[in-house]
Amino acid sequence: MFVAGIDAHATYLVVAIVSKDGTLVQKATRVQVRHPEKLKELLAPFRPLEAVVETSLSWPWLDELLSGWDVRLVLAHAKRLRAIASSNYKSDQVDAELLARMHLAGLIPAVFIRCREQREFATLVRHRVVLVRQRTALLNRIHAQLQMAGLHLARGRLQTRAARVWLREVAWLKLGNESRRLIRSHLRLIDHLRPLVRSVDRRIDQVADTIPAVSLLRTIPGIGAYRGLLIAAEVLPIQRFPQPKHLVSYAGLAPRSRQSGTKPVRYASIPAGANRWLRGALVRAVVSHSQHAPDSWLSHYYTQQKARLGWQKARIATARKLARAIHAMLRTGEVWRNESDVPVQRGELHFTHVAETTESSD
Repeated sequence: MFVAGIDAHATYLVVAIVSKDGTLVQKATRVQVRHPEKLKELLAPFRPLEAVVETSLSWPWLDELLSGWDVRLVLAHAKRLRAIASSNYKSDQVDAELLARMHLAGLIPAVFIRCREQREFATLVRHRVVLVRQRTALLNRIHAQLQMAGLHLARGRLQTRAARVWLREVAWLKLGNESRRLIRSHLRLIDHLRPLVRSVDRRIDQVADTIPAVSLLRTIPGIGAYRGLLIAAEVLPIQRFPQPKHLVSYAGLAPRSRQSGTKPVRYASIPAGANRWLRGALVRAVVSHSQHAPDSWLSHYYTQQKARLGWQKARIATARKLARAIHAMLRTGEVWRNESDVPVQRGELHFTHVAETTESSD
């Protein structure tokens, strides 16, 4: 068995190959991205072969290329590779060889490699996120100009026709010439973004209808096509998570813990890392769910926790419950149930939402 460490860049790769006993059989060699045939020639004599590469923009096309050559790609979590980041003698050649040796030693924090179709789902939903963020940034700049002139307009009303009339008839008289020009240009950009967002929404609806897992998630009040597709793109296949707590941890909803010796476990805030896309979707879904299904067991749990902990901690705690329910639904294929009259102890899930696992649930 051989391991190839690949330090990937936009225009070139640096490849070093190490045998199973740790012998460097191929010194670090630079290969241009535009010449994939040279990479194939370099890797051809070494079989079976596993290639290790850090998470970056280069790994998707590299995965497709290597899979056609019967080479298994191991994707390493870049932020966790402290050995490379803190090396005193850092170079592309050192990084490539070190990646290979760390994999032989079992020290690579591997990342799940999603299939191309799933990556396309993620690209679609993140495209919408970018468009909406650009629109929000433009709206915020308009609000800033209004506030500097002593004017106030409620958030969310600026995109209405009544707000446009108010701008012309009331705000225009108090705004300077440059502020007016800025607002006009921003309104034109917003009008241009609106049909783009609607077009992406229609595409999301079309794609979501073809995925059974998204249809299952959409039975949860507060989760529509966009949010369901986002969750599916991040968590499928659900078999990656043997227990609900693994999905909770992956979403960054489990509080950090500290324990040493005989001292009791201490819990801190939720981690800053983890999957921010999934965590954001679940936390926002809690608010939408409580609005669409105020009598469900999850909404009741959120109401209880909000009274006890405050709305911020309550949303995180409820998002953990929602993640566990989603884990159970995707494993069993059972749709969401809103029953709230079933006795529930200590805020645990309804029995229909508990996934069958080999070990006891958390």
